[in-house]
Amino acid sequence: MKRKEFLKTSILAVGGFYFLQSNLFKAAQPKSLIKEEIEAPIIIIGSGYGGAVAALRLCEAGKKVIMLEMGMNWGKSGIPYSSMLKPDKSAAWLKNKTIAPFFNIFGLKPFTGVLDRLDFEHINIWIGRGVGGGSLVNGGMAVTPKKNYFEEVFPRLDSEKFYNTYFPRATTELKVNIIREDFLNDCPYYKFTRVGEAEAHKAGFKTIRVPNVYDFNYMEKEYKNEVPRSAFRTEVIYGNNHGKNSLDKTYLQKALDTGNLKIFDLHSVNDIALNDDKSYTLHVNQIDTSGKTIVEKVFHCKKLILAAGTMGTLQLLLKSNAENNLPLHENVGKNWGNNGNFMTGRNWVKPLSGGTGAQQSTIPVGGVDNWDDPKYPFFAEIAPLPMGMDVATALYLQINKVDKKGSVSYKNGKLLLDWNESHTQKMKEHADYFIKKMNKANGGTRAHLLFKNGFGANICYHPLGGCVLGEATNEFGKLKNHDHLFVLDGSLIPGTIGVNPFVTIVAITEYCIENLINQNEFS
Repeated sequence: MKRKEFLKTSILAVGGFYFLQSNLFKAAQPKSLIKEEIEAPIIIIGSGYGGAVAALRLCEAGKKVIMLEMGMNWGKSGIPYSSMLKPDKSAAWLKNKTIAPFFNIFGLKPFTGVLDRLDFEHINIWIGRGVGGGSLVNGGMAVTPKKNYFEEVFPRLDSEKFYNTYFPRATTELKVNIIREDFLNDCPYYKFTRVGEAEAHKAGFKTIRVPNVYDFNYMEKEYKNEVPRSAFRTEVIYGNNHGKNSLDKTYLQKALDTGNLKIFDLHSVNDIALNDDKSYTLHVNQIDTSGKTIVEKVFHCKKLILAAGTMGTLQLLLKSNAENNLPLHENVGKNWGNNGNFMTGRNWVKPLSGGTGAQQSTIPVGGVDNWDDPKYPFFAEIAPLPMGMDVATALYLQINKVDKKGSVSYKNGKLLLDWNESHTQKMKEHADYFIKKMNKANGGTRAHLLFKNGFGANICYHPLGGCVLGEATNEFGKLKNHDHLFVLDGSLIPGTIGVNPFVTIVAITEYCIENLINQNEFS
């Protein structure tokens, strides 16, 4: 059946949007899998940083936008996020036990929870599920990259314009703020930061104060018990019920306020097909909270934005190429990296003087800046480890350069990642140097209890690359070999940016969508 014949349908109105809906397949399907067909001018897949920015700017330009998100709309669900020490069904995406980086002793009933983990042979990748994507589960560290490294990673971009326009725009929209030093110095929940910084200084390292999207005015009130606690209630990787300015409270809320955005949550896109008229067809499963498909849907759009996060975008593109012959440029899947993520730690840290603190805030505010060291360049987040007791342990998430990039492919129904220990060898050397120098100056031992031999090379929070700007796409994110398909997420960054990447993803998306709109790409 030709697509034009298939679209002889009735009009469906949803929240002021008008779509075409087909019931042609209802008789052939079980009642639980009734098929619907929906037509929309612009569809965005994914509601993370890139998708949220694109949605706002398109909606402000008067465009009607449909957003498909496979996770839940937590703000409307009535289901609270759970703490790290008392995880419940909201903690993990369709898993029977928790999937945090450490101490997964908690059993769960499978549910469409907020945190997911993709497991490959040499690396595990944590991602957020829900309206707001990774902003729901990260620590909120809103770091602008060093200008010289940004210029090294993106030599063809105008860095002056980024640092004068797009990065300031991103930090304003994200509501980035900085903790007050007096509060940090007096608050017992930040002893781990004070110890980490003092020990770094003693070892000869420089430290920096790190901005965050968590509202520190709210935090000061929660410390006084004037408002419900979140950062001081071990909430972060399973979501924050209070205090955190995640995307659902910033970009996405502003987009919704225009009346031009409709979000379909619990809608999982299976694949993409290119039509003869250069429009796109998406096969989508609407699922319930057990992961079961309740409705099969077909969406059609004239313009498609992929913002499903690095791994989600690559999964859709490579699968659709293998199964639907979706045209792809040869650079899709290339220049992938883990943003130099390397976890390490130290045990027996000041055990005779209260260790790193029995109570810890989940929101990191400090880091070790060794980026200018020509031999061992890295940034290390002084990370919390809120266990409800003093474990005298210092935890660090190092971010390094990615000297050897990986690649992503698709075969036999599975996403494959070319990534092994050789890709993280220099990162391991940096961690070894850092921990030895810290222990020599301050005492302590390598954190064997947390990591194999004290190293966590397999932990990745920041997958980047695979659809690199200017390589797999044009200079503004339009996918090569396509007229109406755009990529706007972390896959545009070639594997490394030197800091927590979401501010950079937002700034790059602001740059791309501004130029795409000005070029009438969505007219």
